[in-house]
Amino acid sequence: MKIKNNMKNIINKWGLFLMVLIISGCSTSEEQTVARFTTISMQDEFNRDGAPNSSIWTYDIGQGQDGWGNGELQYYTDRPSIVTVQNGYLIITAEEENYEGASYTSARLLTKGLFDQKYGRFEARMRLPYGQGMWPAFWMLGSNIDEVSWPQCG
Repeated sequence: MKIKNNMKNIINKWGLFLMVLIISGCSTSEEQTVARFTTISMQDEFNRDGAPNSSIWTYDIGQGQDGWGNGELQYYTDRPSIVTVQNGYLIITAEEENYEGASYTSARLLTKGLFDQKYGRFEARMRLPYGQGMWPAFWMLGSNIDEVSWPQCG
């Protein structure tokens, strides 16, 4: 019985010590500085109808057979019926059609070779579809993706 009480006392003292240690580490007295991002290094408001701005955007064409795909069912294309800018929006359409041996077409746009930034704040406003088989994404991949692959590059 005495050993049991001694063990309880030891556990209670260690518990109290750990609680004090945790609480003392939660001080709110330090003032934090929040970085302000005021310099815009790249933006596209999609305010010119037609094809996306070629000084900012390029395309991956195909099904990723050279290593960039995930075995998707679509063929990525740059056709105007699939990807266009209209009324201030970039519109990427997924279509069910037989094209280049695939059952669907869509587009994969990237800034590779045109824009590169290691740190900063990145924003996008998007309306994304939902449903089985849909996988819309806004990826942040490093410019060294061809050398180190994903996920090490991003």
